[in-house]
Amino acid sequence: MFKFLKNKTNKKDQNSNLILKTASLLIHAAKIDENYTNAEKSIIRETLLSLDPENNDIEKLMSDAENEEKNSNQILDFTKEIKNTDETFKVKIIETLWKIIYSNNQVDMYESNLMSRLSGLLYLDNKVSGKIKEKAKKEFLK
Repeated sequence: MFKFLKNKTNKKDQNSNLILKTASLLIHAAKIDENYTNAEKSIIRETLLSLDPENNDIEKLMSDAENEEKNSNQILDFTKEIKNTDETFKVKIIETLWKIIYSNNQVDMYESNLMSRLSGLLYLDNKVSGKIKEKAKKEFLK
């Protein structure tokens, strides 16, 4: 019985950690161009709510993720959890990242470089990543 409770607790902790690392990565992408906007924060909140609908305190999660992002040296801290998820989750994250990047109607070299690195770090096929980019581009750059 206790083993079951321990596994359930570990699963919840793992999920919470995954959501925190994901939020930190999204915030990192939003801040990389040194222009962290309310539109980007809104996209991040919406994504986090879709990933964790039972979370009753998105603002705390955002605050914790902002601290995590600020205190981290590299994106590997964020991607090591995400890379082990299924492709559906990774696609959702890449879609969100492109939405964040295109939300201000331009892509700078730091954002472009970040996205190139993330496709590899998350083990996502370049063709899939390219299709996601084009979809987001059409949505935001009308």
